[in-house]
Amino acid sequence: MNTTDILLWVVYPYLSIAVLIGGTIWRYRYDKFGWTTRSSQLYETTLLRWASPMFHFGVLFVLIGHIGGLLVPKSWTEAVGITEHAYHLMAVFVGTVAGLCTLIGMALLIARRRLTGPVFAATTKNDKAMYVVLAGVIVLGLWATVKANIAGGGYDYRETVSPWLRSLFYFQPDAQLMTAVPNSFKIHVIAAFALFAFWPFTRLVHAFSAPIGYLTRPYIVYRYRDPRPGLRPTRPGWDRPAAPGRRSNGR
Repeated sequence: MNTTDILLWVVYPYLSIAVLIGGTIWRYRYDKFGWTTRSSQLYETTLLRWASPMFHFGVLFVLIGHIGGLLVPKSWTEAVGITEHAYHLMAVFVGTVAGLCTLIGMALLIARRRLTGPVFAATTKNDKAMYVVLAGVIVLGLWATVKANIAGGGYDYRETVSPWLRSLFYFQPDAQLMTAVPNSFKIHVIAAFALFAFWPFTRLVHAFSAPIGYLTRPYIVYRYRDPRPGLRPTRPGWDRPAAPGRRSNGR
């Protein structure tokens, strides 16, 4: 194991995680008003109603799949009766479908931003950089999956990448586990940690928000007053002003 392996699989991940945590805390303390998605729903809804659910549900399933595959040990799934073959088929199928849905949804969102004038005007350079990094991570993940498990003979990342990632959380990093990993997976991991470091400084930070306050927030009272007569019973009080040329029975 050489110095490059130490830098890539020990120093770089910890540095990315430190920036992720520190940047999120900084953003929450000093940029609360910027902690938002800067929604553009007012400008266009036709394409958004298709692209946004496809992207968000795709990301959700990708995240669940990564948590299950990277953080849950292989011995645990085998203990509950899930064989390696069954897990492999499920992971490849669901992961590929979820990744494609995420990629298509994001492509539609990018097209919407480019083709809708007001949405494009509200797009910042930070947003454009975020889309590039996020798209890179998704494309590299799909490429690694297709290359190893569909076009190739298959690769069990739970024997190498998963134990290495868990070793980071144990503060006993084992960079040796990553030396024999295919390059497609290595590049995907490097890009993912770059995204983690970039995350707190983009609109993606809204993913750390949860609308817990809505559960205890008091009801909002709306008062409605329709100017048209006859829709509600007349309340006691002054009569309506008479129209020009007509007499009013005042009180």
